[in-house]
Amino acid sequence: MINTLRKLGVEPQAIEQPLDLSVPENKMMLAFYLAAPEVENDRRALNVIAGMRRAKKEGRYMGLAPVGYVNKTDELGRKYIIPEEPLAGIVRWSFEQVAEGTYNTEQVYKMAREKGFKGAKSLFWTCITNPVYCGKIFLEKYKDDEAQFIKAKHEPIISEELYYKVQDVLYGRKRNTYRLKVVSNASLPLRGFLLCPECGKILTGSASKGRNKYYSYYHCFDGCTCRFSADAVNDCLIYELKKYIPRPEAIDVYKVVLTESWYSQTAPLLNDRKELLAQVAQVEDKIAYIEELVSSKQLAPADFRDMKSKYAEQLERLKARLAAREEDQDMPGLLDAGIENLLKLDYIYQDGGIEKKREVIGSMYPEKLTFDGERLRTTRINEAAQIIYTLDKAFGENEKGQSEIIPALSSQVGKTGFEPATPTSRT
Repeated sequence: MINTLRKLGVEPQAIEQPLDLSVPENKMMLAFYLAAPEVENDRRALNVIAGMRRAKKEGRYMGLAPVGYVNKTDELGRKYIIPEEPLAGIVRWSFEQVAEGTYNTEQVYKMAREKGFKGAKSLFWTCITNPVYCGKIFLEKYKDDEAQFIKAKHEPIISEELYYKVQDVLYGRKRNTYRLKVVSNASLPLRGFLLCPECGKILTGSASKGRNKYYSYYHCFDGCTCRFSADAVNDCLIYELKKYIPRPEAIDVYKVVLTESWYSQTAPLLNDRKELLAQVAQVEDKIAYIEELVSSKQLAPADFRDMKSKYAEQLERLKARLAAREEDQDMPGLLDAGIENLLKLDYIYQDGGIEKKREVIGSMYPEKLTFDGERLRTTRINEAAQIIYTLDKAFGENEKGQSEIIPALSSQVGKTGFEPATPTSRT
């Protein structure tokens, strides 16, 4: 550029470092002047990289806080992040919804927007794939340092197990299930929950305009003419939900039976924990083995890095699952909250919005429902609600002197669906 300017009759000069470029030897000084700041910039860059990597290795998050966190500075001038509500709650809810698999990622994103999430779809995807939310910081590969996850010092918003569940859903490692669509029509809360009794497909729903108003229907498609009035099916659902409302005077009995059932069903978790410990030991042995191979020069360093990275990820997942198994669960608190919700189940359903209605349906009926024109049927119901229903039935029979209450009741759901063993009157 200097030569180009000189050809145009322009003589460039630096005020602080003037040089007579007509003297050939001065070009050596010019090269020094130009190289010195470049060297200084490179040195500053190396110092910044080293400082940021050192901070990450200490578990400190560097840079602008992700959605749900806010940047803070302690008394020593060190940066850190803390959860920021309500965005932290929205992010936590989003992870739970994606892991559950009821809705796909785009639908969860739309619902998160309604709750207050601000950002594009790409930002939402970045959030649900970011390990920062489970208390991990990813340290990139640099020179001889391998890429790794560092345990962070900031407070996590979600558990490691939940984070890995979401990654399995996003990247197809979890078995795909039918995912419901977000329903905006409040008159069709059962859309996506009903099976066609004729062809077995999932019923959809729509509204038809009459003379004075719209009439909603659940109906099939692709040539199947099965169709039901939405009002009739919705009323039938409310009638069925009322069957599972507990008797207030028998709450203590419900708690005793549900607690015993819970402990009997969670007993296999002890075996699951032993199995996880065995898997952790196997992966650790594999890592130790490949380390021996590379030390004895039987394994190339590049292959070692690839294999260790693979085993390290497996080890992280297994330890996250193991930590989740070891967490103490507040069974009494969960039981009190669950029975309290069941006591007002019909009010929660009828007074809630479309989202709350579908949440109640999904909680009460893990499997799809079938409407035969008169009654709703299913192959499985919420285990706790089924136990309470069985107890209430036993109470009713005992009052008539026909039977005694069975002390130990199974929480497994029978094949009769909603219908009890004896006929009931809808009046």
